[in-house]
Amino acid sequence: MQTQNFVGQIGEAAGQIYNYLYDNGEVSLSKMKKELDLSGNFTELGLGWLSREDKIDFSQKAKSVMIKLR
Repeated sequence: MQTQNFVGQIGEAAGQIYNYLYDNGEVSLSKMKKELDLSGNFTELGLGWLSREDKIDFSQKAKSVMIKLR
């Protein structure tokens, strides 16, 4: 896979995640992964992208990792 294409796919995943969080508010990582059904590790890669851009917050509730937009 070419690097440029890979970066584009990560950016697209980040956009899907951002829109999902905008529409749904705070959600658990497991629920989001199930509902978005992104291939491979693109959920984690997209979250990394958004985290690096300081657009999301993480918290811990019981055994769940919760994610929301800033």
